[in-house]
Amino acid sequence: MPTYDKADLQRRMSGSVDALKSDLVGLRTGRASTALLDPIQVEVYGANMPLNQVATVSVPEPRLLSVQVWDKGNVGPVEKAIRSAGLGLNPITDGTMIRLPIPDLTEERRKELAKLAGQYAEKARIAARNVRRDGMDNLKVDEKKHDISEDERKRFEVEVQKMTDDTIKDIDSAASAKEQEILGK
Repeated sequence: MPTYDKADLQRRMSGSVDALKSDLVGLRTGRASTALLDPIQVEVYGANMPLNQVATVSVPEPRLLSVQVWDKGNVGPVEKAIRSAGLGLNPITDGTMIRLPIPDLTEERRKELAKLAGQYAEKARIAARNVRRDGMDNLKVDEKKHDISEDERKRFEVEVQKMTDDTIKDIDSAASAKEQEILGK
């Protein structure tokens, strides 16, 4: 049984693109978006939970997020988690409601966010290259076990390389689109 599995490689490569896209959604562009708070984990009941499991996040205005905390005892931990998330947001607490005005992005902050988008993209590229390496290694193993011929291995390697190139192209276009959006171009 060959260890090379094209469908698995394809799935893992598109997984790296999907992960990048969800990371990029969390980067702020000056507009309020509930996705901005998705990566935030809150320490409640002795465990870390995603913010959306302890509160309702909504966008009442284009430049304002509101977080309705379900349990009054969790307001402090939620506020602390938002402050320490490094998003540059300043929570205003009113009972169980936390309002988050979205400040204008300074040029410096825009550059930082664009740089962060580049770092996310590099992580995704590395993930795709690791998948390629696994695929190439599997092909060599298959050839050694005489499951495939040398010609088949070479043909599959070209296939894996093309898959990798396409994935990296997707990663680059997603990252550059986000950088353009952040820099307001």
